[in-house]
Amino acid sequence: MADDFTFSITTTRFDEDYSPSEGSRITTNFANLARGEHRQENLRNALTMIRRRFNDLADWDNPDRDRYTLELNIVSAQIEFTAEGTDQQFPLFEVLDIQIVDLLNGVRHQGIVGNNFSSYVRDFDFSVVLPAAAGDSGKPTVPEDFGDLHGKLFQHFLDSPVGRERFPQPPVVCISVSTSKTYRQTGNRHPVLGVEYQQDDYSLTDAYFAKMGLQVRYFMPRGSVAPLAFYFRGDLLNDYTNLQLIGTISTMETFQKIYRPEVYNANSAAAAVYQPSLGEQDYSRTQIAYDRVERSQLAVTQAKYTEEHFITPHKDLLDQWTANYPALVN
Repeated sequence: MADDFTFSITTTRFDEDYSPSEGSRITTNFANLARGEHRQENLRNALTMIRRRFNDLADWDNPDRDRYTLELNIVSAQIEFTAEGTDQQFPLFEVLDIQIVDLLNGVRHQGIVGNNFSSYVRDFDFSVVLPAAAGDSGKPTVPEDFGDLHGKLFQHFLDSPVGRERFPQPPVVCISVSTSKTYRQTGNRHPVLGVEYQQDDYSLTDAYFAKMGLQVRYFMPRGSVAPLAFYFRGDLLNDYTNLQLIGTISTMETFQKIYRPEVYNANSAAAAVYQPSLGEQDYSRTQIAYDRVERSQLAVTQAKYTEEHFITPHKDLLDQWTANYPALVN
């Protein structure tokens, strides 16, 4: 079974001249920015927001708030089946990788990979598997094996020679908190990540990432208005430098301000007890337009593409591989 498929990686620079490749998910955050007549302006504005937020947080020995710039690369992981036939290669995951450049002394720092984690198989799980489980009743039903294939493929990739060589440190996936849950501020405060929030009941997304071997903690950094969810292996607070954490915060907070301005560009900060809502009206829009309805429609299209070109043609192999793969250990 170990020789039935392998992984490969390609890298694309994410800058104001970026254009999505044919294999890139069109609902990916960075791909959305690079569409339409204002694509270059969108990209330039987003990258400026990221750079300014980074310098705002990395304010020591940085009086003019212009010491650092970031270089972003899209890392695409493909799965390649060894058997002959059609659909033998499929785009598995896409993430952003960060390089931090100190303009004062020319030193380059490796940031954290994992930003804007994107997955066709996750589209399939949430847009095909979940609705099918609900059936005609429409009642939310989560199958016991929901996310097993995706989680095991993710861990297998990270532990593969290709994954270990490309990612010397474990990835951190940073996304928005769930609008279905209530978060409570704790007394714990990190110098970069900010004040920690906790919740009593994990969301479906939290459980899904747990099957990928990732724990979750929620922090609201200085100057932010809502906590972010950080999914990680190992020790989030001690495995990474301050600059690395700031790179992830500045990148992902910028994307959340664009895509969920009701939460992350609100005009007032989250209270000690907080439930995010996309129904809030007291928020500011960025200068970057985004169509959430279109994105949800495209997610369904891509889920069906995944079913046709990945799940169905390789079902027997994938089912057997998933059943034989060791249990996940957090």
